[in-house]
Amino acid sequence: MRMSKLFSQTLRESPSDAEITSHILLERAGFIRQLAAGIYTAMPLAKRSLTKIENIMRDEINAIGGQEMSMPVVQPAEIWKRTGRWYKVGPEMGRLKDRNGRDMALAMTHEEAVSDIVKNEIHSYRQLPVLIYHIQTKWRDDPRPRAGLIRVREFTMKDSYSLDRDWEGLDEQYRAHYQAYFDIFHRCDLPVISVKSDVGMMGGTMAHEYMYITPSGEDTLLLCDKCGYSANRQIAVFQKESGPEEEALPLDKVATPEMKTIAALSEFLGVPESKTAKAVFMMATVLEDEEEVEKLVFAIVRGDMDLNETKLTNAIKAKELRPAEEAEIVAVGAVPGYASPIGLDGILVVVDDLIPQSPNLAAGANEEGYHYINVNYGRDYKASVVADIVAARDGDACLGCGASLRAVRGIEVGNIFKLGTWYSEAVGCTYQDEDGEEKPVVMGSYGIGSGRLLASIVEEYNDEYGMILPISVAPYQVYIVAIAGKGEKGAEAMAAAEQLYTDLQEAGVEVLFDDRDESPGVKFNDADLIGIPIRLTVGPRSLKDGGVEFKRRDQKEREIVPLEEVVAKVKELIATLKAEIAERIVPMPFEE
Repeated sequence: MRMSKLFSQTLRESPSDAEITSHILLERAGFIRQLAAGIYTAMPLAKRSLTKIENIMRDEINAIGGQEMSMPVVQPAEIWKRTGRWYKVGPEMGRLKDRNGRDMALAMTHEEAVSDIVKNEIHSYRQLPVLIYHIQTKWRDDPRPRAGLIRVREFTMKDSYSLDRDWEGLDEQYRAHYQAYFDIFHRCDLPVISVKSDVGMMGGTMAHEYMYITPSGEDTLLLCDKCGYSANRQIAVFQKESGPEEEALPLDKVATPEMKTIAALSEFLGVPESKTAKAVFMMATVLEDEEEVEKLVFAIVRGDMDLNETKLTNAIKAKELRPAEEAEIVAVGAVPGYASPIGLDGILVVVDDLIPQSPNLAAGANEEGYHYINVNYGRDYKASVVADIVAARDGDACLGCGASLRAVRGIEVGNIFKLGTWYSEAVGCTYQDEDGEEKPVVMGSYGIGSGRLLASIVEEYNDEYGMILPISVAPYQVYIVAIAGKGEKGAEAMAAAEQLYTDLQEAGVEVLFDDRDESPGVKFNDADLIGIPIRLTVGPRSLKDGGVEFKRRDQKEREIVPLEEVVAKVKELIATLKAEIAERIVPMPFEE
């Protein structure tokens, strides 16, 4: 491809709304253009990289028995209603009506579509196991799209679905995906770790996320360097230290003027924050007889800990959570800043499982300017639900080995789920076993977003000048900078560059040829910005010095290579770079 013909242009300035490196560089390098919030066009350079990423996915999923297909983006609501997710999923689902007034959905994932197909295609145990997949557009109306391709509303995903006759078969396909995903990321030269994660709206019994560790990530992960425990903060568990054993002291109400925070209350009473109870009010949307109902939730955690909203959501099986407004809190008789479950009726009280082991806490008295001291769970109040609802933090003790957990930030680049039989039972996906008995198909779901993966690669590989793309995903392998100059020498240089462009293409090398009428500085800057692995400079000076200036994008060193040796040297380096990536593809231990 000639730069003079490329349908894109580089930008000198960073986009005003760009927050992270990948967003800045992908926009500036002409890879992406924003159409609307969270909706991007992949320009020709990005499309080539995304196609390479998607072909890597195809290779690895095909290698474990995958069969590629394509399922519709627009789907009838009926298939989502069968599984109940039409009612469970919030406004992030795109809903519309067709011209006949029928409810339709824009697919945010394809479990329902797969279940509908399986119901009609799978009849006998002889047809199982099966692994099907597609690479398709998805829509999730994220309320806070940000960071370029990291958090978008429309995106392309490779999602695969395993179909088995029993849980042992699911275990086998799940583990095959577990390794295949590492192979995909390693072939893209992206370092990732796997962590246990929340099953979320997908449901099922187990899930793992593949995380790229970076300060720009939105997810917090808890890792144990001693025993290898790893989990998303949404579900991470840790050793909780209960308070010292004490006899329950008499409940007493004390004046605490203007003490509306845990920190202020702790200092005023002269007790550690661990001797206080923190009240958090949330409004939960729950399903009752397929009707959405909002309920006030009074969550109580120890004062030195923080509520984990995902754990709370799972504990009460809520569809959505939001912070309660002051009027909603007051309406049930509670007093913001001085709230207590003592004496309140008709609300859903959820306490962390450490609260019953923490005697004589200070808690609100539901009266402005007053708190109770010596509040004891069981004697003074009871909860509707007792569960682990607190967030793990950096330095907390690992539940498995006691070592300190380490908190890091990460970007989720892939996930895998053991769905089990929930979808198949809801839809009626059954097969007949050897004895003629009808049994539900056991399912797994596995996804990777190609755009987010590309953005993560750019986050990992860049410098002050631009992107440094791995050979496996770069849109082209070689960038030729032609410096024509003036006169006969300039014409010779341009002719040499043209011939080199032809020779490399005939040798099967992917080349971007900068033949524009621009200054050498502009061309060098664009070469660095776009980040293609190998740069070849052909100009009067290089020819005078003996040939072509040869430079790797990830190194500062340059050398002059005779014209007749360039093609062979380029092919040799491409092979070396590919071999270096291949060495990173190794078996990974499965983390239960």
